Amino acid sequence: MPVWDDLVGQDRVQAQLAAAARDADAFVTAVAGGAPPPEASKMTHAWLFTGPPGSGRATAARAFAAALQCVSPDRALGGEPGCGFCEGCHTTLVGTHADVEIVRTDLLSIGVKETRELVRRAQLSPAGGRWQVIVLEDADRLTEGAGNVLLKAVEEPAPRTVWLLCAPSQEDVLPTIRSRCRHLTLRTPPVEAVAEVLVRRDGIEPAAAAVAARATQGHIGRARRLATDERARARRATVLKLPLRVADIGGCLKAAQELIDAAGEDATQASEELDAKETEDLRAALGAAQGGRMPRGTAGAMKELEDKQKRRRTRTQRDSLDLALSDLTGFYRDVLALQLGTRAALANEDVRDALDRVARESAPERTLRRIEAIFACRQALDRNVAPLLAVEAMTMALRAS
Repeated sequence: MPVWDDLVGQDRVQAQLAAAARDADAFVTAVAGGAPPPEASKMTHAWLFTGPPGSGRATAARAFAAALQCVSPDRALGGEPGCGFCEGCHTTLVGTHADVEIVRTDLLSIGVKETRELVRRAQLSPAGGRWQVIVLEDADRLTEGAGNVLLKAVEEPAPRTVWLLCAPSQEDVLPTIRSRCRHLTLRTPPVEAVAEVLVRRDGIEPAAAAVAARATQGHIGRARRLATDERARARRATVLKLPLRVADIGGCLKAAQELIDAAGEDATQASEELDAKETEDLRAALGAAQGGRMPRGTAGAMKELEDKQKRRRTRTQRDSLDLALSDLTGFYRDVLALQLGTRAALANEDVRDALDRVARESAPERTLRRIEAIFACRQALDRNVAPLLAVEAMTMALRAS
């Protein structure tokens, strides 16, 4: 199975990456044989992948990294790099290739210390003789200082080093960095294509795959989770009931508190097992006896781990809230479609009765103001407003709009 098979609905981007991988392979082959490298090439040392959530930015970057490391013998016979079966492709896709560093974060930001370590690694020669590839899946979370550290590495690239940066938009990356990258824009995949990949790759029943793909509007990761996780379906059902529960102030405040509690529960469930394992591993590394006291001088390391875990829980809670706000936006978008009489497919056909009721009881102008209230809540959360205050303001606006 070629490495591009999981890149859904991105034919143009796939073609560009495949062409660059061919030129990269020709470069490595020429240099290894003592010949001068090709003068014209579609390959470059830094790439920026942008696109809406769920478009497959990180999937595209990992697939390209695998194609760059492909060592299939078929290439010598005219085959395309990125077979998906050779050792180079396989180890890259599973995350164990010695020359591919895939960086993702569970925290709110990526700091200077972590970025300096990446830059140091980028200066190394590839152990396998092909390319040293750094995939930064959350380039938008670089702090300003970290971005400046990365800029120097992108400005003066080491030979055979490739940076693959992923971000929602160009504006999420420093202008000085994005001006030195080749930019690829991914689109939201078609709903039908997402449903097909869920059936083919994850073994999900076609009907369930179609519902999940439609409900998430082409977001591949969310569609998979919705189709396979009963808790995700229950949380979505709760969120989609919220528009019917904000008829009075008491209902608004209660709904807001329930959203915050659900997000906190998500963060706790996602973190508990990982936090316990990390804590136990660090205790063992620092020489603590089973169930005993920590050795002297280790309190700082434990405090640093606790701070990291706290930041990760905050990030997880924010992600859960963002998912709820996305579902809520989709609900009101469907309401607006009904009010305007468009023929657009509804994302939330499974709650059609609720959509019809809200559409009958309000006007399109009011629906637009409600969608604006959700966007305002998102912006408040981005500015670090207390989550409960931001969500309460939103639910009150949903009622008063």
